Amino acid sequence: MKQYLLSIYQPDGPPPPPEFLEPVMRNLEALNAEIRAAGAWVFAGGLHPPSTATVLRLKDDEVLMTDGPFVEGKEHIGGFTVIQAPDLDAALAWGRKYARVLSPLSIEVRPMEHGTFA
Repeated sequence: MKQYLLSIYQPDGPPPPPEFLEPVMRNLEALNAEIRAAGAWVFAGGLHPPSTATVLRLKDDEVLMTDGPFVEGKEHIGGFTVIQAPDLDAALAWGRKYARVLSPLSIEVRPMEHGTFA
């Protein structure tokens, strides 16, 4: 089965208030349980804010380090889930469920490559 990355984009800034966030997180956990029960779950994780990122880049044989995100934007990847699905349509079906649970956040579904970097 192929693996797909479901990236969760969220706006920069503080998290929503608990009265909004708590029901979303309950619904998200229910969806994650559904994915596990279906055998599609691989792993997932949340990320610290983009301000905690460090970017490394090679320039003239020296690796330069920059604090903060690679690009400045109004949104960032706040978390992700890796699933396995027989095809893109099945992965998009899970992505649609995430989009409903996490609305108004956007979900990007992208196939993962395997063996390319081994």
